[in-house]
Amino acid sequence: MTDTLLETGTSATDNPNYLRAVTDMSERCAVVTQDAIYSDNGIKLVEKGARIDSRLYDRLVQHKLREPIDQHLSVENAVSVTSLLEAAQALCGKQPLQRLVQALGSPERVLAPLRFLPMTGLIAFKLTVMREQRPELFRHSLQMMLVALFLGIKSGLSERDCVALAAAALLHDVGVLHMAPAWRDPQNKVTGVERKQLVAHPITAMLMVRDAQVYSRAVEEAVLEHHERMDGTGYPRGLTGAQISPLGRILILAEMVSAFYEKSIDLPAQQLSLALRLNHRKFPAELVVHVLPLLQEELGQDRSQALPMGEHINAMARALVQAFQQWDGAKTEQGATLGKDGPAAFVEGRLQALQRALTEAGAHPSHQVQLIEQLQGDADGLAEVAFVVREALWQLESIVNSCQRRWPGVLDGSQPADLAVARWCDWVRAQTPDAPAA
Repeated sequence: MTDTLLETGTSATDNPNYLRAVTDMSERCAVVTQDAIYSDNGIKLVEKGARIDSRLYDRLVQHKLREPIDQHLSVENAVSVTSLLEAAQALCGKQPLQRLVQALGSPERVLAPLRFLPMTGLIAFKLTVMREQRPELFRHSLQMMLVALFLGIKSGLSERDCVALAAAALLHDVGVLHMAPAWRDPQNKVTGVERKQLVAHPITAMLMVRDAQVYSRAVEEAVLEHHERMDGTGYPRGLTGAQISPLGRILILAEMVSAFYEKSIDLPAQQLSLALRLNHRKFPAELVVHVLPLLQEELGQDRSQALPMGEHINAMARALVQAFQQWDGAKTEQGATLGKDGPAAFVEGRLQALQRALTEAGAHPSHQVQLIEQLQGDADGLAEVAFVVREALWQLESIVNSCQRRWPGVLDGSQPADLAVARWCDWVRAQTPDAPAA
């Protein structure tokens, strides 16, 4: 790891976002200094035994602290192994954890490693800040930990390695506490400094884990690698394949699975299945095989039937090609101006994303009919293409359903952009008369 990479991370001693989170938390929980807090040049900023409150933020943020602030603080009702177990057990009753737990046979198998988690006062304090000030981040960390443990157990990891995996997954996003809360707002476009913070947060998290001095090097590496990708397109180091540690590869997929179930999207199992298959080069295949069958079960009996073959798959492939052509034609005919938001921009963005995913998988819409002809006689190849085509068509249905739900009056609109959307939605509906209601 280069010095330049380490410098990209930030220390907890002087990060204003973390200081704000700590001082704001003191308005809800009793936070008391166990020792006096000093600046780097020896100025005493806060007395020992003082109650922290939000008014101290301005004083603390003006100075570089001698040591991380949370080394000197205690908080009531801090996160503990017991409270983590209780919260994790509650999550096991909800999707996607419920299905994963059922596949293992019992919740105890996935909860057992948590009982042996190293939990220092410093780590407990950071997790308490996360729980109180960023509850959605705390829930994400718990869920990702449980997904990671499912993958670890299915992969045959030892009990010791599962404890390390649980620690890495739980702490993978502690670096996000150094980022401004606004970055999690879906309406906020991350640019400039915020983009740098986003890329740096795995490094910051790794440094926090290292500072705790109770976790193995394997835990540090996995935390650093949780946004890498098998094809080298991830960050912060752009690692590929075997360069990523075994625990890191598990976190890569666990992050993906958790993210799809936390977003407000239609049919997360369907979209995750599509994303994993169309981005198969980015995720470890030996782990994905443990997830895809469970996603297929969730899609329902009507969506787990045998894949279509023969003329049926040709018709589906042609319909997919025509869907993109129909959208281009509708925009041209109506003279639609897409703008930055609204139904037309939404359809455009989703179709572009789908086309990119298909292209990355070597299944560009315009090439699929020819590909099917070339694969005649190759049952396995045809089955894979059929799955991709079927998943892509379901994605079209999802776009229509989401668009009509978000903008109920779009079919009655009189603006060119709305008319283009209405025409395209009607066409998709006509191709898939049994599509689920919006």
